[in-house]
Amino acid sequence: MSVLGIDLGGTKAAIAMFSETGELIKKETAALDHRIGSAVAGLVCDMLKDFIGSESVDPVRAVGVSVPGISRSKSGTVWAPNIKGWEDYPLLKELQSVCGTVPVSIDSDRACYILGELWQGNAKGCKDAIYLSVGTGIGAGILINGSILRGSQDIAGCIGWMALDRPFKDKSISCGCFEYYASGEGIAKVARELLVSRSEYSGELRDKYPEKITAADVFKAYEQKDVVAVEVMKQCVEFWGMAVANLISLFNPEKIIFGGGVFGPGVQFISDIQQEANKWAQPISAKQVSMEESGTGGNAGVIGAAYLALQAINI
Repeated sequence: MSVLGIDLGGTKAAIAMFSETGELIKKETAALDHRIGSAVAGLVCDMLKDFIGSESVDPVRAVGVSVPGISRSKSGTVWAPNIKGWEDYPLLKELQSVCGTVPVSIDSDRACYILGELWQGNAKGCKDAIYLSVGTGIGAGILINGSILRGSQDIAGCIGWMALDRPFKDKSISCGCFEYYASGEGIAKVARELLVSRSEYSGELRDKYPEKITAADVFKAYEQKDVVAVEVMKQCVEFWGMAVANLISLFNPEKIIFGGGVFGPGVQFISDIQQEANKWAQPISAKQVSMEESGTGGNAGVIGAAYLALQAINI
């Protein structure tokens, strides 16, 4: 018996086949190449057909899908802001037309990340754990008493909208306060803002066209002790620490696991984040929580989607 996991991002799709014990059998990725709307669903359906129709592998019993946004369990539609035309897209219906009697389950990427860690990563054996995903955006997969916290409308975990600063600023409307300052995009934005205000600055980032600066550029400059990059990362640690403190105080988790593209290079700051969080968090809970990097790396989404599929046939 095998299950399929599909991890959809803003720029690519990954599909992988796993045995019921978690062994990776086969994996493929495909670039979205600026596809929008139904063209993205068409690409995923084509990938599914190749896997389900393969005669050289075990029959597929279930399919799980991770989407970068909100999966509406009641309607089977999804909201994915990085995929144009997916404001309320009927993804479940599209995939079921290909899968036939094979059950399809869809969930948010943040939920799948913590499921991936629960199955094959650093949340094994946990009943209460949180996956803090920091990449282009920010989200949290929250495991409470062994179950994913989804909320009344499947939106729980969108912590990019955490209010961590005041007064309110209009610039954070589209993505939220926390995400504006401390996501991958936020790191680049804050660096650009500082460069504009520092006419005397002549460091690593000055030679770059401001709009082309990325988080990777800031991390590289940080390694060279660039003053702007150091300031940006210091601020990020403060925001990450405050957010983690709020998660600790609200949910009393056993573990907080850091993943996404920023962690990555950001794992060097985990101990600093813990020190910052300890200033703000409920003190007893703060002493009990463990903070770790992801054990599944860039495969958290596809592994978690496969585990979502496995859960559907083990109910």
